[in-house]
Amino acid sequence: VITRPEMEIGRYHWMYRSSRPHRYHHVPALRGNISPLGIQGCFECCIKCLGGVPYASLVATILCFSGVALFCGCGHVALTGTVSILEQHFSTTASDHALLSEVIQLMQYVIYGIASFFFLYGIILLAEGFYTTSAVKELHGEFKTTACGRCISGMFVFLTYVLGVAWLGVFGFSAVPVFMFYNIWSTCEVIKSLQTNVTVPGDQICVDIRQYGIIPWNAVPGRACGPILENICNTNEFYMSYHLFIVACAGAGATVIALIHFLMILSSNWAYLKDASKMQAYQDIKAKEEQELQDIQSRSKEQLNSYT
Repeated sequence: VITRPEMEIGRYHWMYRSSRPHRYHHVPALRGNISPLGIQGCFECCIKCLGGVPYASLVATILCFSGVALFCGCGHVALTGTVSILEQHFSTTASDHALLSEVIQLMQYVIYGIASFFFLYGIILLAEGFYTTSAVKELHGEFKTTACGRCISGMFVFLTYVLGVAWLGVFGFSAVPVFMFYNIWSTCEVIKSLQTNVTVPGDQICVDIRQYGIIPWNAVPGRACGPILENICNTNEFYMSYHLFIVACAGAGATVIALIHFLMILSSNWAYLKDASKMQAYQDIKAKEEQELQDIQSRSKEQLNSYT
């Protein structure tokens, strides 16, 4: 039996080099970036983090942000240029286009609201993508999907479907000014081509804005013909508004594609969460049965030991 004084003497010899020199043993090097304590290195942590990123949701979010930004920014500037063209060339009386000016101003405020809403909604959908990715990847771990999370995923599927249908209408509506400006531009090209043909005067070729219904029929002058129309097409307001409306229409189309992409992702994630909930219920039942079986076996052993 080792007594207490002998233990203190042994510890004294172990602690001080003068009594007993230290002996260092070589520790074999470990492969990779894993430390001797078993902690993962920086590379493994980065790979693990990148594996949990929902790349499909990230691409859809970037496409949605880009489409909404193009539609809102270019649409806002193009509407301002359209009002300027109408006031200078097609409706010189302010009362004739007063209603149109109010509608355009209201649309510009709506554009501000659309930009703010979709910025927030895109971030929420990206966060929901991270949530569902973690739920699927950590199904057999401590992560547990809840009924509230599945309901939120289902709500996002319905809301994204409604927004996708609404943006289809926005995409169709944004094509109307493109069609109008294209007609004016093509008419100007016809006037330029007829300048070499003296038999057909260009003054007979006109564009009447009143037929589109954006200004009343009593608006003065309401139309532009010949060289006046050609000069309108050469202005910076017309050139910029025409191309900005094209970009805004393209942005609306990109937003529709992004929402369709989001809808597919959300539907897939909701199906995964539904299957995960069933798997969790099965694992809980299985764990309960195993626990009951272990309890029965333990009670049987106790009874057997009591008999013996």
